[in-house]
Amino acid sequence: MGMNTRIAAVLGPTNTGKTTYAIERMLGYRTGVIGLPLRLLAREVYDKIVDLRGPSVVALVTGEERIVPPRAKYWICTVEAMPEGMGADFVAVDEIQLCADPERGHVFTDRLMRMRGTHETLLLGADTMRGPIKALIPDVEFVRRERMSQLVYTGSKKISRLQPRTAIVGFSVDNVYAIAELLKRQKGGAAVVMGALSPRTRNAQVALYQNREVDYLVATDAIGMGLNLDIDHVAFSALTKFDGRRMRPLQPNELAQIAGRAGRGMSDGTFGVTGEAGPIPEDWAEAICNHQFTPLKKLNWRNPNLRFGSIDALEASLDQAPNDEILIKAREADDLRALRNLASEAEIRARASDGKSVQLLWDVCRIPDFRGISPNEHAGLLQVIYQHLHEAGHVPDEFVARQINRIDRTDGDIDTLSKRLAYIRTWTYVAQRKGWLRDEDHWRGATRKVEDSLSDALHQRLTQRFVDRRTSVLLRRLKQKEALLAEVNDQGEVTVEGEFVGKLEGFRFRQDKDATGQEAKTLRQASLQALTPHFHLRADRFYNAPDSEIDFTEQGGLMWGDQAVGKLAKGDDPLKPRVVVFVDDEAGADVAQKVERRLQHFMDRKIAALFEPLIKMRDDETLAGLARGFAFQLVEAMGIVQRSDVADDVKALDQDARGTLRKHGVRFGQYTIFMPLLLKPAPTRLRLVLWSLANDLQEFPEAPPPGLVTVPNVEDVPARHYALAGYRKAGARAIRIDMLERLADMLRTEDSRGGFEAKADMLSITGMTLEQFSDLMEGLGYKAEKGERAKVKPAPVAEGAAETETTPETAAEPSEDGETLVAEAKAEPTGAEVVEADAAEAGEPEMEVFYTFTWGGNRGGQRRGGGKPRRDARPGGGNRGERKGGKGKPRGKGPKGGGDRGAKSFQSRPPKKEKAIDPDNPFAAALMGLKDKG
Repeated sequence: MGMNTRIAAVLGPTNTGKTTYAIERMLGYRTGVIGLPLRLLAREVYDKIVDLRGPSVVALVTGEERIVPPRAKYWICTVEAMPEGMGADFVAVDEIQLCADPERGHVFTDRLMRMRGTHETLLLGADTMRGPIKALIPDVEFVRRERMSQLVYTGSKKISRLQPRTAIVGFSVDNVYAIAELLKRQKGGAAVVMGALSPRTRNAQVALYQNREVDYLVATDAIGMGLNLDIDHVAFSALTKFDGRRMRPLQPNELAQIAGRAGRGMSDGTFGVTGEAGPIPEDWAEAICNHQFTPLKKLNWRNPNLRFGSIDALEASLDQAPNDEILIKAREADDLRALRNLASEAEIRARASDGKSVQLLWDVCRIPDFRGISPNEHAGLLQVIYQHLHEAGHVPDEFVARQINRIDRTDGDIDTLSKRLAYIRTWTYVAQRKGWLRDEDHWRGATRKVEDSLSDALHQRLTQRFVDRRTSVLLRRLKQKEALLAEVNDQGEVTVEGEFVGKLEGFRFRQDKDATGQEAKTLRQASLQALTPHFHLRADRFYNAPDSEIDFTEQGGLMWGDQAVGKLAKGDDPLKPRVVVFVDDEAGADVAQKVERRLQHFMDRKIAALFEPLIKMRDDETLAGLARGFAFQLVEAMGIVQRSDVADDVKALDQDARGTLRKHGVRFGQYTIFMPLLLKPAPTRLRLVLWSLANDLQEFPEAPPPGLVTVPNVEDVPARHYALAGYRKAGARAIRIDMLERLADMLRTEDSRGGFEAKADMLSITGMTLEQFSDLMEGLGYKAEKGERAKVKPAPVAEGAAETETTPETAAEPSEDGETLVAEAKAEPTGAEVVEADAAEAGEPEMEVFYTFTWGGNRGGQRRGGGKPRRDARPGGGNRGERKGGKGKPRGKGPKGGGDRGAKSFQSRPPKKEKAIDPDNPFAAALMGLKDKG
């Protein structure tokens, strides 16, 4: 170099014009070389200089591309491909801070220390390199470049809320594709830029963005290396990346390199996060905005003076440690890993026996692993290439042809085409090596042709998958305030420009998920031009709709026909729930208020109608004292309360208070105090919803099918849920509380101490078999003893009478809510009956199973899933102290110990002393009047 050689480090943040400054300086010399970090950026700079000076004097040299005209003066290269020993007047190395990169840093450090122009050398990069450059090059001149625009941190935003002209940065192919898919649905599409794309595909994708066919760009961190695009905002979808070895967090200077792409020229830019990325720490964001980062202390280095005497000597020279404290030994790169992999093969060691063959082996090992399958697969391919080169001096044409022909196909999806492009890049690289192929020009053209066709096909697939051109057109028309042809038919189907885009469900617009791009927000905006007047027309129709068209679901939803229009929410009063409407914001506040008022009126009327007895009792001002307090408890329990829970309160009520409550329809049952009218299906369904809302349940219990006397007892379902549905758990099933009280009335007349058998009426009202009934009785606190005895044949019945006889099995039993339960008579004899008939013919007595029931005391109220024993679970327990036979024992005067458990005979006895009228009997008042008359 001459005495007046200038070495300058042009340092500063992004958007300072450093690369443009270097191009201007180079074009002022006769020859020059620029090293750039990416082949995409190299192609961009090459195209720019070609426009200025023409293609005849500009060369492009990358790993896979080599355009070298005979009179080339200006060489645009990737850093790895920079030619040495040319003696160019000017040399520049861009993004010099990559000296600290763990993968490629040693290459940049080598260019920093060894690449010089005869007249001028420029080192372009971040200000964090000032210290290391000064230490390694004492006579360097520093030039500080200030950013031409401001950079501002805006925090986190949803992807759907990102502004146009935004670049979203991902750090994996899957992440980039997922974001692009989302942008297609929401914004009409996005261009995709990744370092793995060929320059041709990348340029085509960038053109989509630059020409404003799409307003969003999804890219990897490749855009951080000097790609100049019209970006207003950069959004990071993640703050970690895989660096080839592990997942690691990005450092502030790395984030700044990418964020700096926002705001080109004098236009300010912003950056932030989106998706699942957490917020950038405040001190990091401030450092990025102010371009102040921790200076670099160490640079990666690998010995450039290699020894090719043997494989071991080559490895030893590559493993040599630096002798400068600023330099650290680079970690094992892909080429060194491939060398060690091949060196383990005996055949390779035998071939690499001299300096020339070892150097050839090293050149082969430097073929990049474009395919990225596995180190062993890559080493296997390199071994084949080395064997051909070592034996014949070149790779055979037929072998290369087979490889290329296998790749030369443009069918398949994005992933398939991307893999083929990765494969062809290997052979493009091989074709660029001088002397490796017999007809270099032919194979360079062949590989370039295949790469171009694959690139075009990949661009087409990317556009098809990630860009909805129709949505993009609609978006531009919306921005330009152009009128769109949109219609809504009677079924709520919405069409825009003649295309079906979705359906209006209630007062919410649902876009068609199957149609291309119909989920995009831009299409929604276009559709709402037609929906805005329709919302008001529909709201008017809904407001005037009869209550019969509106209903609530068992989970608290509010329906208009088959369309959801709202839901119920917890209110201040359990009998006054709030209404939450499902109305799109675009419909306007007037529509939402009208829908809310109509739904609130519907619920108020529904509650007033179905809970009329309860509400009248609540609002009865004549109720006072204990009666009013008891009525309040009933209202809180929504008309059903377990007697055991309020036993003391019931005992405290006098006859007048009870009479007043009975006038409101309250029934004081043995097990439950309830209002029979509220046991009907409609009030029961509403009660479950209102109680679930008041108790903040996430999943509401459902009402059993109407008309069932008993339902299965599910252990996981709380007893309270059964009670609200109008049932009480008892054994394996739960019985409806009104039927349970009828059964209790029957059981009062039985000798529960001496033992009794089930009557046909008991089985009829429960609709159970004898075995099921015994389980029910055990669940209610009785003991059931099973026995067998000879069956007593009924007396013969006249034929005519038999035709009209009504048995318990076929009797119709009216329930308290007016429903009728009918058990079907058997149409044909069962197998057991046939056996019994045969046994009778053989002279054997017919046997029958029977159960004897006695009161089990306080051993427990329910055998299975029945909760805690209740003190009044025995018959008559609710009336303890109000009628004879106290001390907790059931009525009946059987012998102690229960007596005989078999068949019992009865005889007439003298009339008993007249017993007192039960005050809990609903006919107590009438009976008292008859008694007085008597």
